Amino acid sequence: MLDRQSISDRLATVGYIADSGLATALALMDLLKRPLLLEGAAGVGKTEVAKALSSIHGVPLIRLQCHEGLDRSDALYEWNYQRQLLAIKAREGQDADATEALIFSEKYLMQRPLLAAIRQDVAPVLLIDEIDRADEEFEAFLLEVLSDFQVSIPELGTIKATSIPRVVLTCNGTRELSDALRRRCLYHALDFPDVDREARIILARLPDIDTTLALQIARLVDRIRKEDLAKIPGVAETLDWAAALVGMGISRLDDEREALYDTLACVLKTRQDRMRMTPEVLSRLVAKVA
Repeated sequence: MLDRQSISDRLATVGYIADSGLATALALMDLLKRPLLLEGAAGVGKTEVAKALSSIHGVPLIRLQCHEGLDRSDALYEWNYQRQLLAIKAREGQDADATEALIFSEKYLMQRPLLAAIRQDVAPVLLIDEIDRADEEFEAFLLEVLSDFQVSIPELGTIKATSIPRVVLTCNGTRELSDALRRRCLYHALDFPDVDREARIILARLPDIDTTLALQIARLVDRIRKEDLAKIPGVAETLDWAAALVGMGISRLDDEREALYDTLACVLKTRQDRMRMTPEVLSRLVAKVA
């Protein structure tokens, strides 16, 4: 039975407030044993989904950060060439076949995230972060690994998965992903949370914050995101700002507008955005949420 409410409740215990669509996608991921592709703008909380899953299941989080030029050796395995050379030197004059068998043994194998993820005794959460930053060739290779959950190492043979990880892929939309990868995955699009859900997120992460202040912050951030900004603040920026205001002893936004302006370093991360958010603009936005 698909129990999305249970997943929502468990995520809430670790401070992640999921909407019903995401909870359903996570429930389906467990039911169908399929990877989940999360797509959305930077800052909406895609990576935090994987971290929250790791916490509620009590398993390791193994992360593969994608980037241009990422290849098999970065993602799968490498041989420890320096130690292999030392072993060869130490065994000079000994049987060559025995030396070869030694240096291409598990002792000299360096596991990278994909290989490490399928060799865990307990299934981990495998986060493949920003898959759209990797090249299309790597995407095709990844598809093969995720289909079979086994790896062929010429010197050792085929290594089959000890456990099947929960796989979360994230995408910021910097390039279009292949149809083959999308078909292999379940899919959910993440947006910035609405005001009520962002207030709940603040309360979950900062349990000592006043409820009225949490709601005011959520409303103000929602207003700020609608301004013409170069970089829209994400949920992490909201939480930093809330923590800063609590630390400064601020209980209402309309009472401390000067201090509020001074703490914009928490949410606005470019010179252009700081120049646009003048004290007058901030006061106008605060007046609408207070």
